[in-house]
Amino acid sequence: MAYVKMKVDETRAFCEEVYVRHGFTREEAQRIVDVILMADLYGFESHGVQRMIRYHNSIIRGHVDPKAEMDIIFETPVSAVIDGNKTMGQITASKAMKMAIEKAKQHGFGMVTVRNCNHFGVAGYYSRMAADSEMIGFCSTNTEAIAIPTFGKKAMLGTSPIAVSMPADPYYFWFDCATTVVPRGKIEVYNKRGDALHEGWAADEYGRSCLDAEHVLDNINAKNFGGIFPIGGESKDTGSHKGYGYGLIAELFTGIISGGHTSPHVENGGMGDTSFGFAAIDYGIFGDKKEIRDRMSTLLRELRESPAADGQEKVYTPGEPEMISKADKEKNGILVNDKTVDEMRMIGEYVGLVLEDYIKVTEIDQ
Repeated sequence: MAYVKMKVDETRAFCEEVYVRHGFTREEAQRIVDVILMADLYGFESHGVQRMIRYHNSIIRGHVDPKAEMDIIFETPVSAVIDGNKTMGQITASKAMKMAIEKAKQHGFGMVTVRNCNHFGVAGYYSRMAADSEMIGFCSTNTEAIAIPTFGKKAMLGTSPIAVSMPADPYYFWFDCATTVVPRGKIEVYNKRGDALHEGWAADEYGRSCLDAEHVLDNINAKNFGGIFPIGGESKDTGSHKGYGYGLIAELFTGIISGGHTSPHVENGGMGDTSFGFAAIDYGIFGDKKEIRDRMSTLLRELRESPAADGQEKVYTPGEPEMISKADKEKNGILVNDKTVDEMRMIGEYVGLVLEDYIKVTEIDQ
């Protein structure tokens, strides 16, 4: 499967214009593309421009309304519940985290939940918003039922990521991962490549490990049995029950306390009925902020300086590889699957744009 390179500024210009043509304001389009490109820059192909086809389909099918507005339906000084009203996930999620941050500035803590919304991209984008405001950030989202519980064969929970960020030097602590072995987007990427999945990633309709990406996706789309294993894979011996529990924690902070749909009842692939959870903590309520940040920085430095296993280059801390990837891709361009390029071209044609008018696609050797 071939990959190409695209310059970040050219890709940003094209993508922003796509969303403006879809009916979003320029500011909204910039926010959507910020989240998309963060994924590609950080090395998460599954959530970058690869996701544009999903968003395009959500818009043209009416699951996302570019003119919709969110509603605040419950609020206290430290919390709020928002109804997304089929707004674009990135837009409402950003507003919700901003609200949590403002509450934390006033009261030390803020938590905002969202229901009835759409896929919002990389969860770590929103936890980092809090870190950029000198706070600890938390973010999670549920999804349609894609993950099978330990010892099960029917998808009952989402891939439901949990993200936590905190300022540190020289790299933030930035942790963002699905509560499943892999997210759905990675299965989609392997399907595009025509590559076999790894053992223990996903299950067939009998609950057994399945290496056929297309078969796994077909089962998910058809709501047949099968799906993705929780973190730990298919066996309790390898910690499957822990990933199963993490998935329930994500559900607690999203669909449960927001009053939204829980994963078994999310329909249309999560288009229009997804729930989010955001929290911001001003860690100054625990003491001197500089001292606390310095302690975190010291711990991360000690981890990076700890001995690497034989055959390994070094120990990395969460957030460090992403910053290295970002620096490289800002200079050299992002890698995009050629099938994704075809999807981007088709989306552009739909809204009256020619991809090549914006982006010079560079073929690379694989």
